[in-house]
Amino acid sequence: LLLFSSSINAWSTGQWDITQLNNPVSCILLTTAIAMKLGLIPFHFWFPEVLQGSPLTTAMLLSTVMKFPPLTILFMTSPSLDPTLLTAMAISSTALGGWMGLNQTQIRKILAFSSISHLGWMAIILIYNPKLTLLTFYMYCLMTITV
Repeated sequence: LLLFSSSINAWSTGQWDITQLNNPVSCILLTTAIAMKLGLIPFHFWFPEVLQGSPLTTAMLLSTVMKFPPLTILFMTSPSLDPTLLTAMAISSTALGGWMGLNQTQIRKILAFSSISHLGWMAIILIYNPKLTLLTFYMYCLMTITV
C-alpha cells in the first residue's frame, strides 16, 4: 500500500516524494498503510494474537523496536496524511484498546491492547504536535521494556 500510494502520487504529480503527497487517494492509502503496520484500529486484529503466541523478548521487540520505522514514516509524512481518517483511527484505537485490555488476564494481551491504545494517543498527538509524539513514544517504550 505504501508503494501503491507513492505510485499514484508520482503518476498524478510526477514526483516520487512521499513527504509531500498532493493526491487525496494517495494520502488515504498512505494513512491506511501506516495504520496497518502499526496495528491501529481497524487493522489491530493481528497484534494481540501474535503477541500472545510469542515469548516475552519477542513481544517486547514487536511492541517497541518494530514500531519505530512506521512511526518514523508517520512523523515524516504527517503534513500529507488525511487528518480525518487518522483522527478517527486514533480515537477508536484509544477507546477500544483501553476497553479491550480491561478484561484480559494474560500479560502479553494486556501489553498488546496497551500498545493499541498508546498508538492511538500517539496518532492523535501527531496531528497537533509531532515532536510530542516522539516523547510519548519514548515514554511508552520505557514503560513497555520495564514490564
